[in-house]
Amino acid sequence: MSLKNAKVLTISQSIHPFLDECEMALTSRNLPQGILDSGNEIRVFMPKFGCINERRHQLHEVIRLSGMNLIINDTDHALLIKVASVPSARMQVYFIDNEEYFKRKNILHDKNDKFHPDNDERALFFARGVLETVRKLGWVPDIIHLHGWMSAFAPLYIRQRMADDPHFENAKLVYSVYDEPKEALDKDLLKKLSMEGFSGEEVEALKKPTTDDLYKLGIALSDAVVMGSPKLNKDLTAAVKASGKPVLDHVGPDEQVAAHVEFFQSVLEEALV
Repeated sequence: MSLKNAKVLTISQSIHPFLDECEMALTSRNLPQGILDSGNEIRVFMPKFGCINERRHQLHEVIRLSGMNLIINDTDHALLIKVASVPSARMQVYFIDNEEYFKRKNILHDKNDKFHPDNDERALFFARGVLETVRKLGWVPDIIHLHGWMSAFAPLYIRQRMADDPHFENAKLVYSVYDEPKEALDKDLLKKLSMEGFSGEEVEALKKPTTDDLYKLGIALSDAVVMGSPKLNKDLTAAVKASGKPVLDHVGPDEQVAAHVEFFQSVLEEALV
């Protein structure tokens, strides 16, 4: 069973070499290239965190895709799209950037290791930025592969706001869940989501939100789940099991591409049954 001529969109909060090596960053670097080399089309997106060295990685702005304004928490935010190539691969990465959300020279924590209080808004901006850019590209993915809690709002936008959008209505969502530290999010997240027009029990689960709750949201709204780490905490493991979704267990780097290609194909075939 092999995946051929499929269009796979990767949305990840961390990709190597732009950020340091970790399981998510390496998987999000190697997997899209493997899928591309297997005869498929890819588009890859991540946030343009301020610690990413634009000169060293030769990022440049894509003027025709930039210039939109997205309203998050009742405030206008300019969307900038940048792009860079991964050295030694035929792979480009698009970066979602914004002066207010992504200029600071760190990732999710400040210099005192305090979780940024607006990480929820950064995640909302990231998800919307990716989806609006894919629309602008006029590209219709068959599979959307999400990595990390920061990508969890993309399924919410797709299911609730873009369910009839021809770019996304037939896409299958596959969510990779990783072992990340659980962090508390802004207690006003529910209010921000209602301003975005979101309602329903999925959103109600974010009354006292944590990053684990975002993972659960993503799991609930996706078509299939990947165990991105060898072990997850009990809460997330239970959420994956309870979801009833097809699950790909964690695989090592050597088998990663083959296992995902087969899993993606089975998810697409399931949709045709």
